[in-house]
Amino acid sequence: MLKRLYKKAFDIRDGEITISFFMQLYIFLVITVLLIVKPSVNALFLSALGADSLPYGYLLVAIVAILSSYFYNKAIRKYSFRRVATISLLSFALLFIFLSVALHLRFLEVWVLYFYYVLISLFAVVITSQFWILANMVYNAREAKRLFGFIGAGAIAGGIFGGYLTTLVSANFGNKVSIFIAAILTLGCIPILFRIWKMRLKELSVYARKKKIHEESTPDTHAFQLILRSKHLLYTALIIGVGVLVAKLVDFQFSDFAHRAIPDSDELASFLGFWFSTFNVIALLIQLFATNRVLGYLGVTSTMLILPLGIALGCLLFITVPELWVLIIIKGLDGSFKQSINKAAAELSILPIPYAIKNQAKSFIDIVVDSVATGLAGFLLIFGIRGMELGTLFVSVLILLFLFVWLILIYKLRDAYFSSFRKNLESLVEDKIKNKSRRETTITSARRVLSQGNESEILILLDRIGTTKLKPLQNQIIELLDHPSTAVKLAAIDQLYSYREGTAVRKVQSFLKLKNDDLTIGALQYLLHHTKIDDRNIFRDYLDHKDPSVARAALLCLAKDAQTNKRLGIEFDLLKRIKQRIDILSTPEGLENVEETEELLLTIAYARVKDYYYFISIHFGNKNDAVVKSAIKAAGITADPVFIHKLLPFLEFKKFRKRAIKSLTAYGPEITTAILKLENDEVFNTEVRRYLPKVVASFNTQDSVRVLYKFLLSKDVITRRHASKSLQKLQRTNANINIDRRRITKLILSESQFYQDTIVALATFSQLLNNTELSKEITDQETEILVARETIVQVLRDQLNQSLDSVFTLLSLRYNQEDIKAAYFGVKSNDKEAKINAIEFLDNLLHIKLKSNILPLLEYTVIEDNDIQVASFDLEIENESKIIKSLLANRGKRMKLALLNLIIHLQDSQYLQQISRLQYHEDKQIRKLAKRAVTALNAENK
Repeated sequence: MLKRLYKKAFDIRDGEITISFFMQLYIFLVITVLLIVKPSVNALFLSALGADSLPYGYLLVAIVAILSSYFYNKAIRKYSFRRVATISLLSFALLFIFLSVALHLRFLEVWVLYFYYVLISLFAVVITSQFWILANMVYNAREAKRLFGFIGAGAIAGGIFGGYLTTLVSANFGNKVSIFIAAILTLGCIPILFRIWKMRLKELSVYARKKKIHEESTPDTHAFQLILRSKHLLYTALIIGVGVLVAKLVDFQFSDFAHRAIPDSDELASFLGFWFSTFNVIALLIQLFATNRVLGYLGVTSTMLILPLGIALGCLLFITVPELWVLIIIKGLDGSFKQSINKAAAELSILPIPYAIKNQAKSFIDIVVDSVATGLAGFLLIFGIRGMELGTLFVSVLILLFLFVWLILIYKLRDAYFSSFRKNLESLVEDKIKNKSRRETTITSARRVLSQGNESEILILLDRIGTTKLKPLQNQIIELLDHPSTAVKLAAIDQLYSYREGTAVRKVQSFLKLKNDDLTIGALQYLLHHTKIDDRNIFRDYLDHKDPSVARAALLCLAKDAQTNKRLGIEFDLLKRIKQRIDILSTPEGLENVEETEELLLTIAYARVKDYYYFISIHFGNKNDAVVKSAIKAAGITADPVFIHKLLPFLEFKKFRKRAIKSLTAYGPEITTAILKLENDEVFNTEVRRYLPKVVASFNTQDSVRVLYKFLLSKDVITRRHASKSLQKLQRTNANINIDRRRITKLILSESQFYQDTIVALATFSQLLNNTELSKEITDQETEILVARETIVQVLRDQLNQSLDSVFTLLSLRYNQEDIKAAYFGVKSNDKEAKINAIEFLDNLLHIKLKSNILPLLEYTVIEDNDIQVASFDLEIENESKIIKSLLANRGKRMKLALLNLIIHLQDSQYLQQISRLQYHEDKQIRKLAKRAVTALNAENK
């Protein structure tokens, strides 16, 4: 019960509870020690030396920290993290014991007070920094985002416990006992560190990868250089530095006013301990009930704005009302928000940095930058405030100035943080998203391809050139008329239209002597349309040519020209000639003549003779694929509605698909209404429907977008997937297309709901399969049910992948396509780190409503193992009958067929009413299987 409560309240998952409690206990002890020694030493320092000495303490902290960081950085490069952390804990514990003895002996020289004031500052930055480095080693980005709030609660609880413990012990037994207790608790951190190391870091694959990166990195690069090279690290360091600077200025104001009000050291220690603990109580409440929600809603960098904005409001109030209670509020804002929301956001902000760099840079930032900022605060207080005798009130003005800088730096960090995730993700999936295309862009390279390239390279280049007139290439293109490839010759003829009329006419005329129908047609068309030869002379010479291939080609050209010049068709008896050809090719011998049939089909199409369209319809069923393709092409040329229903089925077959799409496109945008109706009626199978959006998109108009929106509401997930891809292509290729972002958002949410429903259905059927006892003998009916359920599971898995693809394609319409592409490849990657980076990248990119719906589903299906219950997505196994009814009503043809098959074997009459309606479905297969299911259930009832 307690375990379930923790999991639900803090989003802790199986396998994370024990390690998270040890991590929480570790930071609890660290902060408890800090809240014991800090108030005690601060009280001794203030009582003996006064608040005026604090700035000198700040400067001394900075100097010592810079010197110490040199040796500390050498240690973390040479020794393991565990060894460095252990020695650090032992050293601080011994020094705390020495301080306790010094207090007992009343040996409190000035240098001792300064030494321990500096020591406490170093303890605060070194030991806490080591803990968060350890946390980054233990958890990946997604785990950290969920668990740092829970772990941070341990830090705040330690602050509460330590503060109140200091108040109680110092008031009754003195500071010497408090310091000794702190030493014992510091030693207690060491076995916890060893336990965490043994539990997670020795076996964690993520850590193994991080360690490898660390070993391969260049150890000689100084942390300061690493920070300067990275905008992300530089802004992070500056934000932390400014934050520390502001905190020290706030602390000075608070300590100065508090010391004036309470001169006794024990009473002052008690006062400070009480308020520090109270601030931590507030921080704990924020951490438990607000941190994760605020981070989820605002994101990492926006959350970092809360603390500086809060302090700014407090400073404005203090300038108006300079009282101690106002400073308590300001210090409270700093103490509570800094240790809760701001701490979690700050630790998460550095997650995108590679581990090897982060380990070195973070130590430098936490120790050196923190301490230098402390020293700078001391310098400002000594020479700026005291030296110029500006008074304590002016500190608030100084704080406001630095708060303004702080806010600007956070704004800068936002872009750098997002960019770091993008770079990490792109580097992990670089081989998948790299553009491998190569383009020939110079005249020299074009000449080389035209003269030395193979057939494919030449055709590609000529296609790119299109109708562009490139005079420097004219000679090379004319030379292509002698190329052995017919396709290259025809492409070269097409290029000649871009040059002066009659270019290479004699060479083209020579093609009429070749026994090649395609070349004959191409040559005749060129002679008719790009020479000064009279058209009538050409038809007189070639319509009755002794070479049948030339005569057929001339007839086809006549049909084309007669579209715009009907007198030409009448003059040369176009209809009569077509009828004669049909009669000849309708004979058994004529049916074997493939080339003549192909040309006649196109001739009929160009002539627009509806009485002869039956000849086109007949050859849709021809045994020869080339004839079928010509019939499809001819149907498209006619653009007659009678052929639409006959052309669409050809989309199912790969060998005819490209030709069918071109023919359907030839109908123009008006065809979209008919296509949409046929899709809604589920007349065609999946293979046909999946290509319907491509046909609609080919018109490249705003109306195409409108129809594709309707396709995106289809029950069939494959249709939706192809509709989203078609819409994406439209957006990419046509800048004038307007995509409604709000509508796309609704479609994304709708697809996410489909994705979630599929997960639930998949879990339900998977559980039924897992619960089936295969060890015992089962009946034939039970075997059939098992096979039927396995089929449904397979369909659901396929639909899950299709839906995921649709979600990301739709996201690319709402956000930058390259960003979404990188995230998609990351999610689909086999590398778990790439998946985690992709989801974290999306977490920072997507709007709150979208990410709250999408990310939990991705975490469940992409990252987590199937046997792990994910707290962020509350999966509930539904009743099978409920799932079946829902799927029957809301899924496409493939799922309906699978479910009907299962219902037949289940022999459960509760589905009778629903499947009875499917007996009248537009699809033949669904009707047939529904009738069989109804018959089976009725027979069972009898």
